Amino acid sequence: PPPSRRGWHWRERTAMNAFDFSVIEEHDPSVSEGHRVLYDREVPFEIRNQTDPHDAAQEVGTLEAIKVKILVMGDVANPLTLRIELTSENDLFFHFNHNLDEHGFRQVQEHQKLMVDFPEYSNVLIRMLNNCIKEPHSHLAVFVIEREGLARLDFIQNMEYKFVELLSCNFIASPEDVIRAHICFRYNTLKSRLALVQSRLQDIESLIKVKNPSLLLQLTKPPSSRQARS
Repeated sequence: PPPSRRGWHWRERTAMNAFDFSVIEEHDPSVSEGHRVLYDREVPFEIRNQTDPHDAAQEVGTLEAIKVKILVMGDVANPLTLRIELTSENDLFFHFNHNLDEHGFRQVQEHQKLMVDFPEYSNVLIRMLNNCIKEPHSHLAVFVIEREGLARLDFIQNMEYKFVELLSCNFIASPEDVIRAHICFRYNTLKSRLALVQSRLQDIESLIKVKNPSLLLQLTKPPSSRQARS
């Protein structure tokens, strides 16, 4: 086709493929106070429920993909605070957070004998989380849920001859109003994404109707009709 037609087709494809989700993400409660997202991935966790310390069966954990979000307030190179949020697609009410400022980090640093300072803390966490994704047999993330909304995330390395605990982070269950806000956001995000996909589908159907009406008829037939014809 002539250059003008090629340009028209390119703009058409671009418009159909370019979903701008940034407007949706602006309503994320995680960033409502000015935090910046450094990390947002699903990581394999072993979940252990130790709400009853006398129940030996609770020592056995279950493997689950947990959404991990790391956020900082202020400059990334010199943050004021760091927060980790844990959520689950299997349980909308699963929501735990870990918050630290430089003063709180010093206590962790001294207790666990960490060799990094607060500005490097986020990089250490990201590296450990990525190791759990890339090498799940040798790098483990064990999340222990305790009583009264407390929890602990242990990063453990399997050295073949022994397990070595690399780092431990204390978590607390998020308040009910925070959980409710996040559930509303996730629900509305899914609705918005569905509306965008449906809108794109209508655009594609309109294009096919103009270019190849018989193909549209074939696509819109029920699957049973297509199979019977074939």
